[in-house]
Amino acid sequence: MRTKRLVPAGVTALALAGGGGTALAVNGAAPPVAAGGTAGETVGKTAGGQARETAAGRASAPPAASRAAGPRVVRPYQPVEIGRGAKMGLLPEGRQNYVVAREDYAGSVERAKGYAGDSIRPESLSGGLHTEGDDALYTGAFRTGTVPARVTLRIDGGAEVEAGMLRLPGAPGWGTYHAFGDASAAADTGFTVTAYAEDGGVLFEQRFGAPPAD
Repeated sequence: MRTKRLVPAGVTALALAGGGGTALAVNGAAPPVAAGGTAGETVGKTAGGQARETAAGRASAPPAASRAAGPRVVRPYQPVEIGRGAKMGLLPEGRQNYVVAREDYAGSVERAKGYAGDSIRPESLSGGLHTEGDDALYTGAFRTGTVPARVTLRIDGGAEVEAGMLRLPGAPGWGTYHAFGDASAAADTGFTVTAYAEDGGVLFEQRFGAPPAD
C-alpha cells in the first residue's frame, strides 16, 4: 500500500485552519499526512448521501445502516475491517493517532504507539490517500467539539460518498473517517471532505488538492 502526502487547498469560512500531520502506520510505514490549511477557496457541497458515479471515477460507501448514525465506537487498538482487506485502529497514545494496515496490523499498532500523532487544530481535519492496485483508500482524522453525525467525501468531478467513521469511547474529541475510490481517478484528482451536524448543518469542510507526482 502506497501512502501520499496531500496538499490542503483551502477551507470554507465555517472551518478553522489546521496544521501538522497524522502519524499513520501503513504496513509498518509511518509517513506524515498533510492536514488543515489556510482560509482560502470556498468549496461547494452536494446534498444527500447517495454514491454517484461520474467520469472522474467511482467511489464506494459503507452500508446504508451506518449512514448519518455518527462514528462507530471502538476499543483502543481494536482492528476494524474497513473493506478490501484493510484494517484501521485508533490509539489512545498521542493526538489523533491511528493506523491503517493490510498486513501486520499488530506490528503497525506497536510502532504507532511511539508516534506523536496529529496536531490538527479544533474544528479541522487531516487527509491521506493510500493506493494499492486499483484501490484508493482515503482516510483522515477529525477534531471537533461536536461529534459529526456524518462525513462525506467528494472526488473532484462530482462523485460524492458517505464515509465510514470511528472514534474511541468517552469523549476523546476526535475520530477518523475512511472511504474507497478508484486509484486511476485518485492519481491526479483532489477531493473535498465535509463533516455534518445532526441537524444537517456543516461543521467544517476541507478540500485537498491532487497528490504530488512521484
